[in-house]
Amino acid sequence: MTYVFGPVASRRLGLSLGVDLIPTKTCSYDCLYCQVGRTTCLTAEPEFFVPLEQVLKELKESFGRRKPDYVTFSGSGEPTLNCGIGEAIAFVKRESDLRVAVLTNGSLLWREDVRKRLLDADLIMPTLTTVNEQTYRKIHRPHPDLRLSEVIRGMRSLRGTYRGELHVEVMLLAGINDSDEELTGLRDALAEIAPDRIHLNTVVRPPADPGALSLDRKKMEEVRVFLGPKAEAVAFNPPKHRDQGWESVSAALVEMAKRRPVRVLDMAHALGRDEDEVERLVKGLMLKGHLRSQLHLDETYYVADGREMK
Repeated sequence: MTYVFGPVASRRLGLSLGVDLIPTKTCSYDCLYCQVGRTTCLTAEPEFFVPLEQVLKELKESFGRRKPDYVTFSGSGEPTLNCGIGEAIAFVKRESDLRVAVLTNGSLLWREDVRKRLLDADLIMPTLTTVNEQTYRKIHRPHPDLRLSEVIRGMRSLRGTYRGELHVEVMLLAGINDSDEELTGLRDALAEIAPDRIHLNTVVRPPADPGALSLDRKKMEEVRVFLGPKAEAVAFNPPKHRDQGWESVSAALVEMAKRRPVRVLDMAHALGRDEDEVERLVKGLMLKGHLRSQLHLDETYYVADGREMK
């Protein structure tokens, strides 16, 4: 499949069937910490990037084979840039009993048309890293038309009309947005947005820029306490163990590694397989040129190397 992938294990969503509506790597941001890599098409104007008919066809085929916890719109760029996301969400709700999540950087929520397209989703998860414009530009390297004040206003506006669950991700980078001043500003802004939950994250996979450094567990716990009872640290949570029953485990491993760097542990949890078994398969896939390794924070991650499985 081209636009639908997984299901894969997620730290926050359980078993997630991914929908990728955006070509790699088209986004409104070029974030320091992005695990997909540097943005090659920086844009803030929604349009139809991929054939929606094919996306819906792949979704329908997936409904009969896999039972995920969520159908998740995320992938290789900012999903709200696709004008057809509302139609795709409506299709999932009409054709299945599955819950829909949207993982978004939140940059376009100031646009009423974008907010309306997302209202049928069960869960929306935007990202907020700072209330300081300079810090915002340093972390996200956004499209020049975007302003942080509008981004925050968009999240508040969404909260006013959206009846589903709103979970705000706070991505923390050591030495950039983890000072007392930064965290106090975030706490005040989050109080105004009033999300149902706050997910504290940090860099746990190889980032686009080596300057994106992670916080340790102790600091993450301190921030969690500071931000209050809605906050939870999700960065170091392992994915849930689920047996997918996929026909080809090797193909499933490559499919996961196409979307983001993954560890053997992540793969084993996603597929409900023994780590030793997965490690043997990964070594074989590396020898065949399907996977390659990356070292990040003393852990080995694997990414797809572009060769088609046969």
